[in-house]
Amino acid sequence: MSRSGYAAWCGEHETRLEQDDARLAPIIEEVFWQHGRRYGARRITVELSRRDLACGVTRVARLMKTRGLRAIQPKSFQPKTTNSAHQLGYNENLLADAELPKTLNQVWVADLTYIPLRTRRFGYLSLLLDLCSRRIVGWEYGITMEDEHSIAALRRAIRERQPQWSLVHHSDRGSQYASKQYRAVLRRAGMRQSMSGAGNCYDNAFMESCFGTLKTELQLVDYADDAMANGS
Repeated sequence: MSRSGYAAWCGEHETRLEQDDARLAPIIEEVFWQHGRRYGARRITVELSRRDLACGVTRVARLMKTRGLRAIQPKSFQPKTTNSAHQLGYNENLLADAELPKTLNQVWVADLTYIPLRTRRFGYLSLLLDLCSRRIVGWEYGITMEDEHSIAALRRAIRERQPQWSLVHHSDRGSQYASKQYRAVLRRAGMRQSMSGAGNCYDNAFMESCFGTLKTELQLVDYADDAMANGS
């Protein structure tokens, strides 16, 4: 290609990029204001993808900058979903040296995650995951972190899966899983309770490997209220 031909190609390429930018920029700004200046480049990119508009995070960030769009960055409050400072007792970690299960209903892993709402409050989702299939087997949504929601998720999983005795139930050391009521349900179902070690980063990594992607997806969605979060 000659120099003049290459220069002409570059000019056409830049023109196409400019045209695409001119088309995308107002849509990005619309999404930005529609969500009350709370969406940054990452969440706007997700929203554009839902609208079948392919656009990378870097490009969205650049276009936001050219339009002076900057997401509100309040002092972020993230609710602490694990309260291990209790006197309810702990269980040993039965998964410390165990191999991954090869069949269903051998090991269930429990966790509690928060869901931000537009109202600046939070909803809480109690989850149980089968470690073999990595599928959710029990869940319950609530507006508090009380153990009743974790118990409801556990009962749902037991009712739908009908597991054999000696299933291992693993969780962190949160008070929801150490409560008398929660332990009673485990005992009646013949489950063996297992808990992560205190301050063990490897245990935390294990839990996040199970639930990390799901948590990220939940916290990227814009839920207006409890009804919308629960219905999803």
